[in-house]
Amino acid sequence: MTSQPQYLGVTPPITLSGPSPREEAVTKLLLEELKRQNTYETEEGEKTREIVLGRIAALVKAFVYKVSKLRGLSDAAAAASGGKIFTFGSYRLGVHPPGADIDTLLVVPKHVSRDDFFTTFLPMLQEFEGTTEVTGVPEAYVPIIKTKISGVEIDFLCARLALAQIPDDLELRDDSLLKNLDERCVRSLGGSRVTDEILRLVPNVPVFRDALRCIKLWAQRRAIYSNVMGFLGGVAWAMLVARICQLYPNQAAGAIVSKFFTIMHQWKWPQPVLLKNIEDGPLNVRVWNPKLYPADRLHRMPIITPAYPAMCSTHNVTASTQDIMTNECRRAAEVVDRVMKDGAPWSELFEKHDFFSRYRYYIQVVASANSSENLKKWSGTVESKIRQLVMKLEHVDSMKLAHPFTKPFEHVNHCINDDEMRAVVLSTIPDAVLNRKIEDVEDQSTIRDIYTSTFFIGLGIVPKEPGSTAPRKLDITYPTTEFKKMATMWELFDLSKMDLHITHIKSAQLPNWVFDGGVRPTPKAVKRAKPSKTSPNSRASDLPNKKRRSSLTQSSNVTAGHQSQPAIPAPNGTAPVPQQLIDTSNLSNMQVGGNIQQPVSQLIKS
Repeated sequence: MTSQPQYLGVTPPITLSGPSPREEAVTKLLLEELKRQNTYETEEGEKTREIVLGRIAALVKAFVYKVSKLRGLSDAAAAASGGKIFTFGSYRLGVHPPGADIDTLLVVPKHVSRDDFFTTFLPMLQEFEGTTEVTGVPEAYVPIIKTKISGVEIDFLCARLALAQIPDDLELRDDSLLKNLDERCVRSLGGSRVTDEILRLVPNVPVFRDALRCIKLWAQRRAIYSNVMGFLGGVAWAMLVARICQLYPNQAAGAIVSKFFTIMHQWKWPQPVLLKNIEDGPLNVRVWNPKLYPADRLHRMPIITPAYPAMCSTHNVTASTQDIMTNECRRAAEVVDRVMKDGAPWSELFEKHDFFSRYRYYIQVVASANSSENLKKWSGTVESKIRQLVMKLEHVDSMKLAHPFTKPFEHVNHCINDDEMRAVVLSTIPDAVLNRKIEDVEDQSTIRDIYTSTFFIGLGIVPKEPGSTAPRKLDITYPTTEFKKMATMWELFDLSKMDLHITHIKSAQLPNWVFDGGVRPTPKAVKRAKPSKTSPNSRASDLPNKKRRSSLTQSSNVTAGHQSQPAIPAPNGTAPVPQQLIDTSNLSNMQVGGNIQQPVSQLIKS
């Protein structure tokens, strides 16, 4: 009989050695720094979460009982139908920070439908004591209800099993539970099954949690924590940390973090990261297999979920985001090396990103709507398409990379006339509107609220060849126009209630509100290098380190309509922005843009 390997993972550990005194010391310093960075939930916060989850568990049983009675079951059968909740994500992994939401799965018996989830459970939530917000999104890829109870944000999913009763001791590990389920139920169960499997596959759960808490904070501070934008999400980062724990099963958290960055910035992608060998199961569903499926061979950084059916959790990664994450891991490896060897503080690892000072050129995407509810749905749709814009930009000549920022900036703008509404929709919020409070204009009969979500993409430009003096053109007309078409094809898009505006801007035109405290940092003085005879204009063209003289400030604009519009004021009191071809040839001989006309927004007219 062949003996089973006595280790976790697809390969043996690199070493079974424990931590050195130095590694134990830096681990202690790391945990102290994580506490200073406020990454741990308070004792009071933990108790509140436990109380809320206990009340929700009782509510779910009441929900199943109510639906069971409507289906004609007896009191005894309805009471025995059960119903159970499972948490997953950061809360289940034990690495949630203060204020984080709780991902929660409702598991219900076969006679409770997904329609019941939205028609019966959602109203019960609205009447539930302590509930302040409830929003259902039944049309989502994974249907979801978002709510806040006693100050705790909770995202509910629902899965119906092919069982007449859901016992209190039910576990979801058994693959046979997936039989006879629709795809949405399988997807809903996936989060909980993957999270539990990760915890089963790490050799030391407390060490894993400490290391993962560090990696999550680092990724968030460096703005590379977002699955929808093409970076890695929480599950993917957790699986990477779990794999390093498997390779060093007896190490301390500080050493795991050090090994993490050393290995990950040198990983030979697209070699996949696996926590266990991929297994077959009882369903006729697709399991990740690059040998069988051509689409799977296109995944740039495959990190494969350990629960059946195995899937790639990182299919959104693009060439640009992969390059950005690799460089960030390289930077982090250098910082941690100084921590381990030279006694540098861990706080250096968590320094905030420099996204808004890294590039000379940016694309600004503004989704606007006439109500908070409309914006939430419209902004989510636009956000889900940003990755497609990034991939189209990557194919533009002279484009080195397109770097999406991970989160939108949201504003509620109280406008008192059409000019203000037009400026807001066209992404140039006047200071008077930005600083205005609702109580300041309550007596205005013409008050109109415009809700906006603003996204940014940094444009990395290929440096000029040494000795080159010819002007270059960076034409982003096609990718931005195609992105607009794709976004506005959304079946619920309504031009009388929503709008989309895309603007190309220089770093000096970035609005002040993207910076901490709304204060634009003072540019660092850079000594002007003496130009060489062979390279009079040599300079990395995508770094906004130095101001250059410009007699013309222009911008490329794309919106959801078709009519032309006159120039509008640019942000921060700069010159007006003509709606035509961007010509920045006086800046490193670079021309950016295309012939794009600016429409009149129907949102303003409505």
